[in-house]
Amino acid sequence: MRVPMIAGNWKMNTTVGEAIELVNKMRQGLDQIDNVEKVLCPPFISLAAVKELIEGSSIKLGAQNIYFEEKGAYTGEISPLMLADLCEFVIIGHSERRQYFNETGEMIDKKVKAALKVGLKPILCIGERLEENEAGRTEEVLTKQLSSSSDRIYYFSGLILAYEPIWAIGTGRAATGEQANETIGFIRQYISKRYGKRVAQDVCILYGGSVTADNISEFINQPEIDGALVGGASLKADQFLRIVKQTSEIKGHLSEEG
Repeated sequence: MRVPMIAGNWKMNTTVGEAIELVNKMRQGLDQIDNVEKVLCPPFISLAAVKELIEGSSIKLGAQNIYFEEKGAYTGEISPLMLADLCEFVIIGHSERRQYFNETGEMIDKKVKAALKVGLKPILCIGERLEENEAGRTEEVLTKQLSSSSDRIYYFSGLILAYEPIWAIGTGRAATGEQANETIGFIRQYISKRYGKRVAQDVCILYGGSVTADNISEFINQPEIDGALVGGASLKADQFLRIVKQTSEIKGHLSEEG
């Protein structure tokens, strides 16, 4: 049985003081919600402070990016070794990294391998652009993103996938639950064909893209969707708490039915 997950990607928002204030507003509430893996992904500068605040709770910590080298003359970069003692998860391949920082499939492969090497759990983001979606190329694009390496089997034993249609990120235009479920179903089928049914059934796949407390139930009620990677709504304590609580209630109910 896959454990549902809600991960909050704060992106380039919050000072250290604001991060502390945000965590203080939702720590107790989040810790009281069972049956959901809860992950906070603040900016690098706040990781140590947030780690201290959530110590002893059920809340997990994630970073938003890494570089693939462990150390060296790479000014401004953060290595996997630097994060290994700070957090458990790391977001890799987010569309903003692909789009604004020209990250390629090869670079993202290296980052995933580097993260797994030091015991970090990657949240690997994949997704298509609006023009690709409208041209009916979604499956083609996702297949390329999932198979850009000749040896991906190591991925699916230690990572989380996040399907994020680029046209839905930060636009307020979310995919429908049915659309997201169909696409994530395709992703699971692809993994099943390549690596076996059991691997496909075990991998946790999230939806991301304009997720809010008002629409989360539409996604969580879908059988293929295991949770969400939440952007803007994760910066609002009440919204994020509602998202996590609904996920726990819905997935717990579905589990009882199953």
